[in-house]
Amino acid sequence: MGAGAPRGAGGEDTGGRGFGGLRASLSGLTTRGRSFLAAGIAAGLCAYVLGQGELLRVGLLLAALPLVCVLALHRTRHRVAGSRLLSPVRVAAGAEARVQLRVDNVSRIPTGLLMLQDRVPYVLGPRPRFVLDRVEPGGRREVSYRVRSDLRGRYPLGPLQLRLTDPFGLVELTRSFSSHDLLTVVPRTEELVPVRLAGETSGYGDGSRRALALAGDDDVIPRTYRRGDDLRRVHWRSTARYGELMVRREEQPQRSRATVLLDTRDAAFEGAGPDSAFEWAVSAAASTLVHLLEQGFSSRLLTDAGTAVPGEGGGFSSGGQESAEAAGLMMDTLAVVGHSDGAGLSRAYDALRSGGAGTGGAGFGEAGGDGLLIAFFGDLDDVQTELAAKMRGRSGAAVAFVLDAALWAGRPTAVEERLHRLRAAGWTALAVPPGGAFGELWRQAGNAPLGSGAAGGRA
Repeated sequence: MGAGAPRGAGGEDTGGRGFGGLRASLSGLTTRGRSFLAAGIAAGLCAYVLGQGELLRVGLLLAALPLVCVLALHRTRHRVAGSRLLSPVRVAAGAEARVQLRVDNVSRIPTGLLMLQDRVPYVLGPRPRFVLDRVEPGGRREVSYRVRSDLRGRYPLGPLQLRLTDPFGLVELTRSFSSHDLLTVVPRTEELVPVRLAGETSGYGDGSRRALALAGDDDVIPRTYRRGDDLRRVHWRSTARYGELMVRREEQPQRSRATVLLDTRDAAFEGAGPDSAFEWAVSAAASTLVHLLEQGFSSRLLTDAGTAVPGEGGGFSSGGQESAEAAGLMMDTLAVVGHSDGAGLSRAYDALRSGGAGTGGAGFGEAGGDGLLIAFFGDLDDVQTELAAKMRGRSGAAVAFVLDAALWAGRPTAVEERLHRLRAAGWTALAVPPGGAFGELWRQAGNAPLGSGAAGGRA
């Protein structure tokens, strides 16, 4: 629930009282209210000059009516609580989210006419407005509206504005609640079929295929004894060494690792909008991450800037609930990712070599660091092609989807030459045509021929 309730105990805003608040409420007089007040003052002056008592009573009535309305609305304004419920807080581009607004009257007197208005970015649609009739003491009113966006991003909702009017239309006061909620619009994802991905190399004899194991060596590092541990797992050598009871950790299967590399260089892409090459790459990277996590891979998102998401544990996701949290973190990152100012892929290369952007994991040239690498490249020149070719590990499978700027713009291109150089280094490299279906390209990557010394993985 969005914290849309006003500050103070019991939904009461304690900061708007006093003479300052009354002066602000007086500014809410409408044209009709100001006219009544002016007419009452004029009638009172005329009654004093002419000595007409009846006219003085009329003037007092005209002047008192808007003032009484100001006092009533001033009290009501600070005794109305508002809240917001956003469901869900994370949606895919083009999908709808539901926003529910609730207004509670916590005072002992009924409210007048209420007008609700929630502030939303123009990308999500028109600003919603609602009119609520009288709310009884202790009563509640709920209204809802829907928002959607075709553009990924993070959009604030709120603050909620409440406008109160009296039955005579003499006063109109506006109340703004301070809190807001965030709607995260993540890239669209496409369901992918499981395929066996493999690299390709040359000059090493016959080709071979090795599946990426989803189980590895037992974790035999001992830990401190905890109540309820089986005494048969006591590690006596560590117990004698540390002077306290130590037990062997439970067997933990080692998950296969996968890295999704997203090229975000501004110089590597042309155009903008939902149909641009960069948005295609972001959506394809999101689809790949979701698919890999569903297949049991320990995955991470890496950009050309060398930053890895999630950032802990070598940059890779863990299992169970932590994997779901890592997936949400990666999707949130893709929701707001933009172009980088980097001119090359050197920082991504260094992150792969070190095993996770300085997090201390195994790199692609070290034992245990081999894993599946799926890259989405923009435009590549000779230097960046050579650097990208070196990113492939010694035995890990590597797949590259190249979004050549000239190909997307319909100009002559040398993308086939770039693909040939990547394939010679062991990559499974595919050129992405303008608006190509990623699911079909994914299947093509799974049907790519194997070269010698290549490793494959069921993905």
